[in-house]
Amino acid sequence: MAIKDRITAERLRELMQYDPKTGQFTWRVKIGCGQAVRQPGDTAGSINRCHGYAEVGIFGARYRLHILAWLYMTGEWPSELVDHRNMIRSDNRWENLRSATHSQNHGNSRRRSDNKSGLKGVYRRSDNKAWVAQISVRGHKRALGSFDCVAAAHFKYLVEADKGFGEFARAS
Repeated sequence: MAIKDRITAERLRELMQYDPKTGQFTWRVKIGCGQAVRQPGDTAGSINRCHGYAEVGIFGARYRLHILAWLYMTGEWPSELVDHRNMIRSDNRWENLRSATHSQNHGNSRRRSDNKSGLKGVYRRSDNKAWVAQISVRGHKRALGSFDCVAAAHFKYLVEADKGFGEFARAS
């Protein structure tokens, strides 16, 4: 969808009401046809089962509700990403949303599903069994050192994550 075709904050506010305390959108107007009619007061949107974000269709376009919450509250489309502080993709309360770079959004993520150490930023070398800490900040992967103890490797990761991601750093 071209930027010029995106919904405006003014039009969004005409169509929907956003409750910043609950993160819920409701329709202000009757919209749709046939079985897809939405009445004023109906909840807008649903959770996409593939990726977990709440989405809504408006005049043939799909929008993620956390992006619309940003537009509704600020009057502008986000200049970067909108991050969920608690990592729950369907929790669109205003206090849970914040602007983030790709790197910050990456910092506020869980450890990878293929991580066998159980600790974010740590893996075990197969050749000498040392624990290795590594981090990727702003697209640059850095080795942080090898350690005899998994806790020491994770501590090194946490220190560097705090430096690189600040309030976006997540331990696990």
